[in-house]
Amino acid sequence: MSKFIPLSVPNLKGNELKYVTKAVEDEWVSTGGAFIDEFEQKMADYVDAIGAVACQSGTAGLHLSLMVNQIGAGDGVIVPTLTFVAAVNPVSYVKATPFFMDCDDSLCMDIDKAEQFCEEECVFSDGSLIHKETDTRIKGLIFVHVFGNIGNIEQAAAICKKYNLVLIEDATEAIGSYIEKGKKYAGTIGDMGVFSFNGNKIITTGGGGMIVSNDKALLKKAKYLSTQAKDDVLYYTHDEIGYNYRMTNIQAAIGLAQLEQLERFIAVKNENYDAYIERSVELLQFRKDIRANKWFYSYLSDHRDELITYLHDSGIQTRPIWNLIHEQRPYQKYEAYKINKAQFYWEKVVNLPCSTNLTVKDVDQVATYIKSFENR
Repeated sequence: MSKFIPLSVPNLKGNELKYVTKAVEDEWVSTGGAFIDEFEQKMADYVDAIGAVACQSGTAGLHLSLMVNQIGAGDGVIVPTLTFVAAVNPVSYVKATPFFMDCDDSLCMDIDKAEQFCEEECVFSDGSLIHKETDTRIKGLIFVHVFGNIGNIEQAAAICKKYNLVLIEDATEAIGSYIEKGKKYAGTIGDMGVFSFNGNKIITTGGGGMIVSNDKALLKKAKYLSTQAKDDVLYYTHDEIGYNYRMTNIQAAIGLAQLEQLERFIAVKNENYDAYIERSVELLQFRKDIRANKWFYSYLSDHRDELITYLHDSGIQTRPIWNLIHEQRPYQKYEAYKINKAQFYWEKVVNLPCSTNLTVKDVDQVATYIKSFENR
């Protein structure tokens, strides 16, 4: 068997050890410390946002974003079905109702269908979008930038403005991706944006997330809730229910070192994507008018499961795209509006190795085995 090639693993060859050692030596290793403040500030600066709030995970960031925008029990939220379930679970955390939308060829939400849903299935009255069948007031839309692509977020923003909806960007996979015109970063176009630093993301803190926004009041509220809603530090006064959603100083130290390397990581992702294409491995394309971080590479196969098994047996780790959320047991009772393209991509997408540690020789190996499989 040839060398094992993982799907997506961390690249920790910068100042990670140096900064973590500093945190240990200073004995600031938990949920306070200078690295947290610095990481937040540099993340905000990087994406050109007013501010940022570090948190325990991208999921926590989405949960907080819903809460600070007062989306809760009885409210509705428009969500994609083709995404990781963590994009939708926070809707359930706040006891709101998800309404599932299809994807387009970007793999992101089909905003044309979402607009049709608002026009045909809902009525807009007195500043509120009401779902006709259930009488649910729809208050928000979660837009996921899948695999580092940027979907039709501009139209999503226009729809949200028209119908008075909160727009939350799940940019957990898209840090560093931006629309070239105006250099608008994923995560900064809606009311709030959320990033993830899970171990398989383009930069990692081992586990962690970040909220960004240009609304200082929302950021302040998110920080407050993420730190157990502490009103008085000395006397431990709590006027609201808070959450232990804080990032540790050690995580932030790693994140700061990773952020220093992000542009280089994105360059490598783009180079390896092009290398696959040059070797006749046809990958799904990214939006033409953006600089994408190209976090994940998607290959379409009519024999998805057989290909995954074949590559696994050849020492190459791959995976299918996520199972559709509206078909998952906890979500089968909720409305799924005109879903068809998501089903097509679920049946065909195979994600190929894409780590920033990936070499041209690795790409050669993957391409060779794919060609061998397809030419059987």
